[in-house]
Amino acid sequence: MIKTQEVKFNPIGVVHTPSKMGGRKTRQSKFSNIKGKIEIYNEYAEGLKDLELFEYIICITYFHLVKPPISLLSTTPWDNDLHGIFAIRSPLRPNPIGFSILKLEKIEKNSLFVDNLDIADGTPVLDLKPFIPDIDNRETEKVGWIKDKL
Repeated sequence: MIKTQEVKFNPIGVVHTPSKMGGRKTRQSKFSNIKGKIEIYNEYAEGLKDLELFEYIICITYFHLVKPPISLLSTTPWDNDLHGIFAIRSPLRPNPIGFSILKLEKIEKNSLFVDNLDIADGTPVLDLKPFIPDIDNRETEKVGWIKDKL
C-alpha cells in the first residue's frame, strides 16, 4: 500500500442553523427549506467580495458529527440494496466532507444568510464557491442505480 501524506484543513467559518441533525433530517439541500447563517471568520471576510452577485453558492463542509464508516457498503433511503459508499451521498464516508448548494439570500459583513440548508448547526465550513449553472450543470443520461427512484 502506498502511504499518503496527511491532509489538514483549517475551517474558514461555521454554520448556524436551527437543525441539530443536518443531513439526517434533510437529505439534500435541494429539498430543504431550512434557513440559517454561515459565519465566515474575520480573517477570511475579504474573500467574500462579489459573492453576493451570485444566487447560489457551493458550501464545502466537514461533517464534525460523523463517525468513520464501519463499512464501505451502505443502504440508502431509496432502497435496501448495499451500494459502495462512493456511489451514494451518505455523510458516513472515510473523509466526511459535505457539499451543499445553497441559495444565498444576502451577505452582511462576514455573515451569509442562506436557504436550503442540509447542514447541522456548528458544522465547520472549509470553502465556498459560486454556483455557476453554465459550468456546474451537466446533461446526463447515466444516473446509475438511482434511476427511477427520485
